[in-house]
Amino acid sequence: MTKGRFITLEGGEGAGKSTLARALATQLEAAGIRSELTREPGGSPKAEAIREAILSGRVKHHGPFIEALMFSAARIDHIDQRIRPALARGEWVICDRFIDSTRVYQGTLGRIDPKLLAELEQVTIDGLTPDLTLILDLDPRVGLARAARRRAPGEGKDRFEGEALAFHRSLRAAYLAIAEAEPARCSVLDATLAPEDLAQAAWAVVRERLPLNQDA
Repeated sequence: MTKGRFITLEGGEGAGKSTLARALATQLEAAGIRSELTREPGGSPKAEAIREAILSGRVKHHGPFIEALMFSAARIDHIDQRIRPALARGEWVICDRFIDSTRVYQGTLGRIDPKLLAELEQVTIDGLTPDLTLILDLDPRVGLARAARRRAPGEGKDRFEGEALAFHRSLRAAYLAIAEAEPARCSVLDATLAPEDLAQAAWAVVRERLPLNQDA
């Protein structure tokens, strides 16, 4: 059985994670490697239902810890239904957001006790950590403008896009702090690059960090 790899993409709103995920899947396919594209919150039917509840803002008034619990519930189902089975089949999993989003959005900014959040994370992922995390770094003003352009006519901002600019600046700083603390897992990419250039930069990191010979 070949060895699956787990890649996560992180960053603020409008950084281009979904576009990059598709580009990486195309590169892997060209290299003869099957991949599974997924996202958080979501990725499985139950998790997608939780995603809708969170991003609609219906959970916000319950506070950051309840949000973290709901993210964790979605993540457990997602891991069980999509991520672990794909890795067991020898596929590479590319996930738009994972544990670092919870650490940043609910931990750093929601001010949940780090020890409590770490314990919740440990129970949730049960030893499953990404082989590589690509953090897309972008001025939040640019990212929010991109997010606004991609919304359908009449569609409002989601739970997190609607936060103040200071919130998004703090997000950026928190992501960069994670990258600095965990350089073996994380790599920061310049998300101001054109999509094709960003994809090339990401692919270079993947080739450097993760052997394409899946048995390696």
